[in-house]
Amino acid sequence: MSTFYTVLSWLLVFGYWLLIASVTLRILMKRRTVPSAMAWLLIIYILPLVGIIAYLSFGELHLGKRRAERARTMWPSTAKWLNDLKSCHQIFSHDNSDVARALFQLCEKRQGVAGVKGNQLQLLTSTDDTLQALIRDIQLARHHIEMVFYIWQPGGLADEVAESLMAAARRGVQCRLMLDSAGSVQFFRSPWATMMRNAGIEVVESLKVSLLRVFLRRMDLRQHRKVVLIDNYIAYTGSMNLVDPRYFKQDAGVGQWVDLMARMEGPVATTMGIIYACDWEIETGKRILPPSPDGNIMPFEQESGHTIQVIASGPGFPEDLIHQALLTAVYAAREQLIMTTPYFVPSDDLLHAICTAAQRGVDVSIIVPRHNDSMLVGWASRAFFAELLEAGVKIYQFEEGLLHTKSVLVDGQLSLVGTVNLDMRSLWLNFEITLVIDDDGFGGDLARVQDDYIARSRLLDGKRWSRRAYWQRIVERLFYFFSPLL
Repeated sequence: MSTFYTVLSWLLVFGYWLLIASVTLRILMKRRTVPSAMAWLLIIYILPLVGIIAYLSFGELHLGKRRAERARTMWPSTAKWLNDLKSCHQIFSHDNSDVARALFQLCEKRQGVAGVKGNQLQLLTSTDDTLQALIRDIQLARHHIEMVFYIWQPGGLADEVAESLMAAARRGVQCRLMLDSAGSVQFFRSPWATMMRNAGIEVVESLKVSLLRVFLRRMDLRQHRKVVLIDNYIAYTGSMNLVDPRYFKQDAGVGQWVDLMARMEGPVATTMGIIYACDWEIETGKRILPPSPDGNIMPFEQESGHTIQVIASGPGFPEDLIHQALLTAVYAAREQLIMTTPYFVPSDDLLHAICTAAQRGVDVSIIVPRHNDSMLVGWASRAFFAELLEAGVKIYQFEEGLLHTKSVLVDGQLSLVGTVNLDMRSLWLNFEITLVIDDDGFGGDLARVQDDYIARSRLLDGKRWSRRAYWQRIVERLFYFFSPLL
């Protein structure tokens, strides 16, 4: 009997080390950044069982076998649709400003379509204005309403949007609503999901969170886009979830969330529609390719319309494109670079690009919230401040709520607005969307919004920051160690 237990114990030890060795080999064979690989290896060696479970759950980008197959099979029809769209020559622009040219060329090369022109574009900086405008557009919809949001939380004006959406479905408008399972957990626990389905709305819970799927799909992969499409003509996107901030995270201690949304009319709704169609097919298996734009879709003259390129990121979409786009935009800056983000945990390449821009004379400003709803990201972001300040970057800490706007403005001409945070999760993992606008008029509008944020912020003093408590530096470095995993 003692021999049996001896053999069994040796087999267990051998299996244990074989498991560690196999996971180590798996980490090394995956093409990833050295800091990320080292972080995972250290976690696995310090806390082997916890580390292995964490890595198998969150260490690789598993879309799931079924979704991955759908993503693979949808591309032939999507590519054909994009090719047919190119025959609508009148909607595409190939004339960009010097600061925007390289970025638009990158996006066209990697996504297959150029930026589209002749769009009307309006910035909405108030949640009330955004939701009221959305309600009006829903009430006027005639054919289709399609939405995707990371968070839909009942309460306040969000309920009025829900009521108007159900009324549209009852009068015969085809309504589709896709919400992230984790972000919209309160919505799916409320009566609203059943009420909407009973009204005729197709409601889809995207990327369901379940312990049964923990090793089959990466559980922290999230549908982070915020998009509304109406009649293949009106589109919304930006940083705002479908929430009324007066009813949202009131106990978080960070104040109301401050967001920015863009409302658009024109052919950009069609290019955003193909992104929605891909998301819908990956999640449901159903194909809903949007109609191609007709000849009357450009009511705005080229001189008064905006040129917009749409960048989609996430599994199944061009890999690393949003990261490349941000790097290209930062390196294109010659005079001024302003960035706003609630979560600032950049890659080494992006951090280097920002610091280099400041060191070569660009006026660089980063606006972040002073108080963050994520303790991990809040501390990790501070680990980058010293290097940024030393390079000459101005860091503003927004004091009137949680600044949730994600925006980049380059030389007052090139704007990036959307759902992408300047952190690892947005850059490498989640389903995200960003608008790229080449227009000094829109740039001026965005600059006024950013100036308002700066007026409500406190400029971080480099000398005072260098004298912060030693324990704070230790905590910053501790969370910085986990930054490749955030």
